[in-house]
Amino acid sequence: MNTTAPTPTDRILAGSLVLAPLTYLLADSLYAARGWDDPTAAVLHVLGAIGYTFVFLYVVALLRDHPNWSAAVLVTGMVGVAGNVAYGFNTIHVSLGGVDLVDADGAATLVKPLGLVFVLALLLTAIGLAVTGTAPRWAALLIGIASVTWPASHIPNIAWLAVLTQVLLLVAFGGLYVTCRARVEPRVATAGLAG
Repeated sequence: MNTTAPTPTDRILAGSLVLAPLTYLLADSLYAARGWDDPTAAVLHVLGAIGYTFVFLYVVALLRDHPNWSAAVLVTGMVGVAGNVAYGFNTIHVSLGGVDLVDADGAATLVKPLGLVFVLALLLTAIGLAVTGTAPRWAALLIGIASVTWPASHIPNIAWLAVLTQVLLLVAFGGLYVTCRARVEPRVATAGLAG
């Protein structure tokens, strides 16, 4: 039995399961109330997107015994977070009177595919958690639904659906915090000591 106390890293990763989706819920709620170019919502958007870096790292640790799924979530999660953060900074830029990169040509088109990789990371997280049995199926199902409703709400700017998407993710990842935290923390804490 491993009695290693959770490290600060363990606590950060576990806490991100609640803090990242909660921050993003606040961002999308502000977007819904104030418009899709609200600068305060955009700042929360960037912070929530950064928070998902730690969520994906937690999932990678949870999927450690399933290296293909773990690697898929790692790659798509990190690339997708970059795209999601870029969308947030684009909104800040638009709120200051700048050109919307989503509508621009050339190098600006990079924002779109990177943003979609974030949604792919959510989908791979859902499938990976479900097929490996490393998390409750209901949580994986909610993450999977959110991976579909995210682009369905954010691309056409459907505010109520965007908020609902964030509620689904908060419930799902919050459920992972409650049900899986004890299984991951000792493994993250001792990962550097193995082998």
